[in-house]
Amino acid sequence: MEKYPTRTKNAADRFLMLIKTKGPLSAAELAGELGITTEGARLQLVKLAEEGLLQFESISKGVGRPMQIWSLTPLGNARFPDSHTELTVDIIQTIKTVLGPEALANVILAREKNQQDKYNTALAGVTGIENRLTAFAAIRTGEGYLAEWRKEGDIFLFIENHCPICCAAATCDNICTSEMNTFISVIGEEVQVTRLDHIINGARRCVYKIIPNTVPAV
Repeated sequence: MEKYPTRTKNAADRFLMLIKTKGPLSAAELAGELGITTEGARLQLVKLAEEGLLQFESISKGVGRPMQIWSLTPLGNARFPDSHTELTVDIIQTIKTVLGPEALANVILAREKNQQDKYNTALAGVTGIENRLTAFAAIRTGEGYLAEWRKEGDIFLFIENHCPICCAAATCDNICTSEMNTFISVIGEEVQVTRLDHIINGARRCVYKIIPNTVPAV
């Protein structure tokens, strides 16, 4: 269930946003999403590839010509917010070098508490897992995570299509652990939360699996 607002300003941004949030797509799939002709989509894709923002892979699906599947290049990914990456990484490295790993861990812990307080205050009075996921996705999207959620049977998937603190998290493992702790705190104690996909480990997005405690164990 997509809950993030459209941030696109032109055709190029719409293409990049769709591929960022839905993953690699063909020209026909993009055309269907945008309500344009496949040829029109293909022309835009070629233009974005020439600008270094997109790349394609030819995939054969049985009889017929291979299908071109388009994805973002590193330059294309860089079009999305990075939350002052260089400064953040410098600060993390400086704290670790000057004050030591324990001091850095304390800083991350303090950030975790601040995040939890902020989110729980924003979600005060919001009851029911679906309502909380909807509100939380809107907050995270406002912070650059392009968050959404969907329900599959008895479980929920919370998806973050972008990580605006990715470089900082790659520099400091504690950040991702802290994010997970915050996520569990915000969603509530009535659920079990596990991370299925992780951007830091090479996935396209971060995906959290949420199982209400009322669902019988398989």
